[in-house]
Amino acid sequence: MNTHNEPSPFGEVIYSYTRKQAIADGVQIDVSATAREAGIRFPVFITRTAFDAYVTVPPNVTGQDEAGRLWDIVWMLRFAILKSSPAKTRLPFALYVRNDDRAARLVKLIAMCGPLDMDDPQPAITIMLPDED
Repeated sequence: MNTHNEPSPFGEVIYSYTRKQAIADGVQIDVSATAREAGIRFPVFITRTAFDAYVTVPPNVTGQDEAGRLWDIVWMLRFAILKSSPAKTRLPFALYVRNDDRAARLVKLIAMCGPLDMDDPQPAITIMLPDED
């Protein structure tokens, strides 16, 4: 058993990338305020890839705005959380998104629950594309 006084069996950490760095670099976006409005108590973040794919309104798409698209994502996440079994840390969910002026299509996202940051163990949720986990 490893105590805090013993060295890690894996050795020293060579490099770490914190959530704070990811936010500063634009790799993740904090959407906690919108998530709180939807009834999600934990901090919520979305990866830049997922944000660009499903929150950013593509050029020439009418009747859409980022606030509404983000709301749809966190609202569907809320329902997925309510339907999930306890202690799940990886939660797939889906919603319809319109990225052109044709019919909306079903897209799939993943929500991962883990520590807020390396030095902060409080729970936080990260929304990402299925191939990002």
